[in-house]
Amino acid sequence: MFDQQKHVFNLWATEDQTPNMRLSLQATQTLHTEQTPYQHLAIVDTLPFGRVLFLDGIIQTTTKDEFVYHEMITHPALNTHGSPKRALVIGGGDGGTIRELIKYPTIEKVTLVEIDARVVENAKEYLPEISCELDNPKVEVRYEDGVKHVQEHKNTYDIICVDSPDPIGPAEGLFAKEFYQNLYEALTEDGIFVAQTESPWFTESLIRRVHKDISSIFPITKVMLAFIPSYPGGMWTFTMGSKKHNPLEVAADKFPGYKTRYYTPEVHKAAFQLPPFVQEMLK
Repeated sequence: MFDQQKHVFNLWATEDQTPNMRLSLQATQTLHTEQTPYQHLAIVDTLPFGRVLFLDGIIQTTTKDEFVYHEMITHPALNTHGSPKRALVIGGGDGGTIRELIKYPTIEKVTLVEIDARVVENAKEYLPEISCELDNPKVEVRYEDGVKHVQEHKNTYDIICVDSPDPIGPAEGLFAKEFYQNLYEALTEDGIFVAQTESPWFTESLIRRVHKDISSIFPITKVMLAFIPSYPGGMWTFTMGSKKHNPLEVAADKFPGYKTRYYTPEVHKAAFQLPPFVQEMLK
């Protein structure tokens, strides 16, 4: 919901985060809005979080805290694997996940599968610090359904990052057990996938179901936490499914030390240490 009153001090961008909770950001200007073939898209300059991308009124990324999300959906899996060559990003049209993957010299090719081309085009125009590697020669951008893509690409990827919106509308299929089985088959013999899996404060049943489904398919399943203040509750989960490598067994000297703002070897280890209330919801 966007209040576009003429007086700048009355301009607010509001996300209805739950049926009974909202986050309102004081804004300085609305840069762009449109109805794409798939969703409503808006890009707004705000005082607390900088430039913000909204899809269907839901915050997707902000220039203030995006680095937390994009580093945690990539670096733990990359370092756990050790030598990934081919990576797939499903969703993630803003380009932040691509930016982090490209830091690793072992990566030979990254495929971005984004259903909505307008997300990519607007990210390039309005979010250059996030989308800066989308034109890298190692990157292939495909505008198609991610669910269908993994069904058609068996034994192809070392790393898959499911950088999806909330599980509503076009993204609902990215949280289904059948999709996780297809991810398993799309990975190479020691492949790893990571998905954002929402807030432990407000989506307990979804996190429990997703963890159960992934655990029934992958030999190693781990939940990790990160702290992203623009997302509901501020605490966010990511779930990793690995065929072979355990993220808790990565040797300290195996971390390459690429420039990051949130992720470190110490954060890698700490992210998997879950507080009791999160452990309880996974039982």
